[in-house]
Amino acid sequence: MTPLLSHPRRDRAPRLARAGLVRPVAAVLTDRIDDLAVAETAARMALPRRVPLLLIAVMPPDIHRQGDGPLSAPLRAVLARVMPRIGPHATGYIPEVFHLPSGRGSRLAAAGELLALAARHRAPDVVAARSGPEGLDAFTLIEAASLRGGQSVHTVAPAAWVPLRSPSP
Repeated sequence: MTPLLSHPRRDRAPRLARAGLVRPVAAVLTDRIDDLAVAETAARMALPRRVPLLLIAVMPPDIHRQGDGPLSAPLRAVLARVMPRIGPHATGYIPEVFHLPSGRGSRLAAAGELLALAARHRAPDVVAARSGPEGLDAFTLIEAASLRGGQSVHTVAPAAWVPLRSPSP
């Protein structure tokens, strides 16, 4: 197998990483405005370690589970929002889709399943936003990780709101 980051690349575009024995940093993308901050924080954590990002796109249960290969249209839409921000960091990435469970499970059920997905990819760190879909906010993920004895969950605060300023007369 070719080493993941053996030689620096001349073009700074992000690339699809190979899943092997690397321990990527996971970023939970929930199709909200906080995704940009989550992806940037995960990229800053992955860059000094020289590991790829595990970009977990959370999809509603009614989105079809079958698509056109590993990069379905809903996944490409979520990735298209964050790639311009993490592209300058030049880390590789592993795209993954997590479908929210249908029905009403326990509060920690979805968080446990998401952490199990990250564990299958050997991700020791998970970055999530404070707010998110039910059961996938950072605090629920932290609680599920402490019950499982697994990954470290890092919380990202939403971007500060700045009012629009109109030109003064």
